[in-house]
Amino acid sequence: MVTLIASTGLTAVVSVAALTLTGGQAGPPLEWGAGPLTVDSLPRVPYVAHRGGAREVPENSMSGLMAAARRGTAQVLDFDTRVLRDGTPVVFHDATLNRTTFLGGEVRALDAGEWRNVRLRPRDRLPGSWRAERPPTVAEVLDRFGGRIVLMLEAKDPRGLDRLAALIRARGLTRSVFVNTNDPGVARRIHRLGLLSQLWRSARQLRTDRPGLWRSYVDVLDVDIRARDADLTRAVRSGIPRVWAHTVVTPAQRDRALALGCNGVITDAPGRLSRHPARGPGTVTAAPGR
Repeated sequence: MVTLIASTGLTAVVSVAALTLTGGQAGPPLEWGAGPLTVDSLPRVPYVAHRGGAREVPENSMSGLMAAARRGTAQVLDFDTRVLRDGTPVVFHDATLNRTTFLGGEVRALDAGEWRNVRLRPRDRLPGSWRAERPPTVAEVLDRFGGRIVLMLEAKDPRGLDRLAALIRARGLTRSVFVNTNDPGVARRIHRLGLLSQLWRSARQLRTDRPGLWRSYVDVLDVDIRARDADLTRAVRSGIPRVWAHTVVTPAQRDRALALGCNGVITDAPGRLSRHPARGPGTVTAAPGR
């Protein structure tokens, strides 16, 4: 059941960019050259715009992702995915509509037709001016950005994993999109589907995790910046090639992660971090509670 939470003039205004810059591609984009941009193109320490950079743009929105890509402060765009009642994968974080839209109710209660009536509600404290817009489908985001920039999507509903895999494969993006989960079993399944698997772990989980057990099927280990030094160090030494810290919002957090050996930064504020060059390991303050 979907309920109306709030009604303002914004509900009738849809971002022009979100409407005009989405849709299907007729063949591969011209800028691919011989093929799409893949993870092999990433710098030694990539920055990931988490949900598009949720402290700087409306999270999981087409306009936010476009702004993050245009600003160039991150080399990877991250977004979350849910599955509608009819199996359509859409870009959305929560299980319900309440927090980020003008509606209430469960995302999975809607079908694709009803999804077209949903409008995101930009937070007042975001910098800049943002309009209400429809949250995109996964297909729309893949069509807009696939092959132009590396993508990272979290599969919030593992029941939709086969559909996500089909969308990624159909566009030739199996080396251009990381598929994220908190479940090692789902990460193994992602790997078996021929996709790039990413496994995120909380600070509490990292206390007892043995990350070395996952190195045969995890391409990115996504570690909580709040974890103890010893736990982050164990993750870095696990043999998993990419160990990226989330969710970083300050230069000090970034510097600590890099000093401990993490080789990627997942951040809500890529613009802020870009204005503060990384400091050397000797100047990093250890986290409390190590």
